[in-house]
Amino acid sequence: MTEVGLLDLVLGALMGLALGTLGGGGSVLTVPILVYVAGFGAREAVAYSLAVVGVTSLFGSVGHWRAGNVNWRVALVFGPFAVTGTYAGARLSVFFGETAQLALFAAVMLVAALFMLRGGRAAEEAGLEGDGGGPRLGARPTAWIAAEGVAVGVVTGLVGVGGGFLIIPALVLLAGVPMKQAVGTSLLIITAKSAAGFAGYAGQVEVPWAYLSSFTAAALAGIVAGTRVVRFVPQDRLKRYFAVFLIAMGLFVLGENVLTALK
Repeated sequence: MTEVGLLDLVLGALMGLALGTLGGGGSVLTVPILVYVAGFGAREAVAYSLAVVGVTSLFGSVGHWRAGNVNWRVALVFGPFAVTGTYAGARLSVFFGETAQLALFAAVMLVAALFMLRGGRAAEEAGLEGDGGGPRLGARPTAWIAAEGVAVGVVTGLVGVGGGFLIIPALVLLAGVPMKQAVGTSLLIITAKSAAGFAGYAGQVEVPWAYLSSFTAAALAGIVAGTRVVRFVPQDRLKRYFAVFLIAMGLFVLGENVLTALK
């Protein structure tokens, strides 16, 4: 059984901090930690990350809800379709080898970075970055928002990415949700999607509950800090820095898997 070390706990806390401040990025950090630090296989890391991120996101969404940053109406439109897609993606994962799964994960990180860099600028131009104004759920057809939910859900199930960096641009640009509400609403949706994805891996992996409990506890400490400091952090600047980090991590994971495939 894998022992949880100090490095695991520190990285878990940093993952929670990112999730609390950005409303996403938990799995983008958790999967590489579980693979390259803890030494789990890709399939196990994807499944375990869904459990960790689901619990952490639930805890973080409560803090955002208390601060008035959860839009329940939008969550109820986007969420069920995302949950359905996540369960389907988890069941489809049996058709992917570990190298293919990690390569797809790297590709999703690069796409997420692009969404973060372009989505923030587009939101600014559309005047949607502030806290004022109510959500315009009808800004785009509901069917479009539902399709986005299914697509993000399938990606979540396949590679363990909670989808926050894909959900948030969709909520801001398609549903017209202010940025801070998008963060809190994203955490609520990620909670439901992660639970569905983890259920989809039932019977495929053996769960190290002791390790996951300790890692999740560290992540919870991080998300508590993140939900408290989010009001003081310049969101656009933080998103740009994290997008650069995503690009670096995506290229690293992709390069590792290309080398593995060539051996």
